[in-house]
Amino acid sequence: MKGKYKIIIEWSQEDNAFVVSLPDIEVMQPCTHGESYQEALENAQDVLELLEEVYKQEEKSLPQPTFYG
Repeated sequence: MKGKYKIIIEWSQEDNAFVVSLPDIEVMQPCTHGESYQEALENAQDVLELLEEVYKQEEKSLPQPTFYG
């Protein structure tokens, strides 16, 4: 993956799972989840890789990641 995107992982009592948001990319939020923090992180990385493939197939560039000082 070329960019370094912010991944937000939060516990959802309602879903009884860790939910993942990718604020730099316009996709349905939250975009994935996991039963553990580690699983949620791995799933987020998978989503980012899939999005990179989709954008490439559509000949589009992923949005630039937001960097914080």
